[in-house]
Amino acid sequence: MKAITSRILLAIYLVLVGLTGVFHINLGSAGIIVPILALVAGILMLLGK
Repeated sequence: MKAITSRILLAIYLVLVGLTGVFHINLGSAGIIVPILALVAGILMLLGK
């Protein structure tokens, strides 16, 4: 379960980073979501192994 969740979060993170980079999207105050999402995905991946 943790491995699937971490992969989904990682995929969402990568899509967000890609979209913000390619289209120069500024998330404003919602930009805090991206690093939090990266931390959660990384921690879940580490705990899943």
